[in-house]
Amino acid sequence: MAYSPIPDGHIAAVVTSLEMTERPPLRPMPAGELRLERWEAPALEKYRLLYRRVGEPWLWFSRLVMPDDELAAIIHHPDVMIWAVSDRRGIEVGILELDFREAGQCELAFFGLIPALNGKGHGRWLMAMALQAAWARKGVERLWVHTCTLDAPGALGFYIKSGFRPYQRQLETFPDPRLTGHLPREAAPQIPIIE
Repeated sequence: MAYSPIPDGHIAAVVTSLEMTERPPLRPMPAGELRLERWEAPALEKYRLLYRRVGEPWLWFSRLVMPDDELAAIIHHPDVMIWAVSDRRGIEVGILELDFREAGQCELAFFGLIPALNGKGHGRWLMAMALQAAWARKGVERLWVHTCTLDAPGALGFYIKSGFRPYQRQLETFPDPRLTGHLPREAAPQIPIIE
C-alpha cells in the first residue's frame, strides 16, 4: 500500500464514475412538499447562488471559478436542462442538471439538496424525476454520473441503489477553494484545512 502526499493547501478526492445503460423501471413518486421548476437560460448569479447553497457543504466550486462566458455556454445550451427544487414556500433547496450535449449520452451533471433535507426520502423523489427526464430524451443510450469522497457519505451507495453501476475510479487533486477565496473558510468543516 502506498501513500501519495498532497501539497499543503490542496485537497484530494477519489472520484467514482457510474453509469446506467438501460432504462430502469420508472416508478412515479409523490413530490410531497417539494416541486421542480425548470430554469431555461438562468442568470449566472442566480444559478451560482443555488449551486453554492446546495454544494458548499461538499466543496462544490467548479462553477464558481468558471469564467462567465464558459458557464453561460454550458447552462444556456439548449441540450442542458436545469431545474431548481423548491419547497412549499418557494425557497430553492436543490438542483438537478442534465447534460445531453454528447449524442446518445446524458450526464447527471449536478444533483443535490441542501443538507437539511438529506435522509428524508426527498433524494429518491428527485432521482425518480431525474431518471424520468433523462430517459425521456430520444436517443439516450447511457446515463452517467460521478461522485467523490468529498460528497455526502451516502452518495455513492445512493447512486448504486438507484440503478447506476460503478465503472471507473480516479484521484482528483485541486487547490482548497476555502484557501483560494472561492468558498468561505467555514465551509465543509468535516474536511480539515491544511495550509
